Amino acid sequence: MQTIDQFNFAGKRAFVRVDFNVPLDENSQITDDTRIRAALPTLKKILADGGSVIIASHMGRPKKNPDSKYSLKAILPHVSEVLGVDVKFAPDCAQAGDLAAALKPGEVLMLENLRFYEEEEGKPRGEFATDDEKAAAKKVTKENQKKFTATLASYADCYVNDAFGTAHRAHASTALIAKYFDETNKMFGYLMEKEVIAVQKIMTDTARPFTAIMGGSKVSSKIEIIENLLTKVDNLIIAGGMTYTFTKALGGKIGNSICEDDKLDLALELLEKAKANDVQIVLADDAKIADAFSNDANTQFVPVGEIPDGWEGLDIGPATEKKFADVIKASKTILWNGPTGVFEFDNFTSGSRAVGEAIVEATQNGAFSLVGGGDSVACVNKFGIADKVSYVSTGGGALLEAIEGRVLPGIEAIRGY
Repeated sequence: MQTIDQFNFAGKRAFVRVDFNVPLDENSQITDDTRIRAALPTLKKILADGGSVIIASHMGRPKKNPDSKYSLKAILPHVSEVLGVDVKFAPDCAQAGDLAAALKPGEVLMLENLRFYEEEEGKPRGEFATDDEKAAAKKVTKENQKKFTATLASYADCYVNDAFGTAHRAHASTALIAKYFDETNKMFGYLMEKEVIAVQKIMTDTARPFTAIMGGSKVSSKIEIIENLLTKVDNLIIAGGMTYTFTKALGGKIGNSICEDDKLDLALELLEKAKANDVQIVLADDAKIADAFSNDANTQFVPVGEIPDGWEGLDIGPATEKKFADVIKASKTILWNGPTGVFEFDNFTSGSRAVGEAIVEATQNGAFSLVGGGDSVACVNKFGIADKVSYVSTGGGALLEAIEGRVLPGIEAIRGY
């Protein structure tokens, strides 16, 4: 497989799929440019080689073409500033052939939002009176998607995918376009490469013991991840709102804590599967409870299965902090997806902070640690420890699907398997 370090971009136009879906305020100003900065090493490598760059990205979920609310023109000045190049702009991503052809070495062209065209995702927009109408529209969209993909591919000599966050989607610019380039002219960007390696270290090249910390409010949203992890890990720490579904399933009293009553049997089934696979499920022993869902609520610590009516668990307690930390610090591979409680409230950050600090200590002692999922990433950033773990994934949904064991189209299109 071709790698970006091996490839010489001199005199070549590179189509680079990035994820510049950055948050904007009401004045269309960028509030967090992390995703833009993450792509800079790839873009600068191409320019340093003497190549030219065609930047392609989506932003938001526009319902029409064009939609000024989601125009990438808003981020053009900032991209030019951080890249150190006066980036040109193509106001129509499907009509950019002449602008792309005119690019000289060292020049950069950014295409307008790919999702202005429904062909990017391959899904028709609009309302349909019948299922037959919807099916017919989908067929036409898929046919048009091939033409759209071929148009995008025609702009460049080589293709670089540096958008791991969209790798789980078989979209025109993330997977289909790769088919128009041979194996020597398509590759991962530096960010994508790091993400793929990180996932591989977690899922296949695993040093043991392997511990996964799974947070989140609902068992139902994590069921496929948990089931796949039960064939991979040595320890599975259950945290966050899922705690109380498991606690109630085991006969505990959880007061007003969040719970999926229709998933109690599932929780027990997962415990049995873990036992059959010789996986240790690590559950909370105590909880920090509150008499309201508020940072200013009255609080107390109680055993996790003895939460009185009118109170709800919003974080783990000190005994559980130590229990979780001991397991984490004895591990050689660590995956963290989801906080232990409502970390957005400062009075309920202690558990997540304790987990984060334990992961840092384990990492310093030689463990490989991967943090992924929006809330976990927010945690390590809030606590100032993002640079003290092995890798913080930008992947979101793509990372979760990779952990579930699914083949990601954006990766398969480059790697070929």
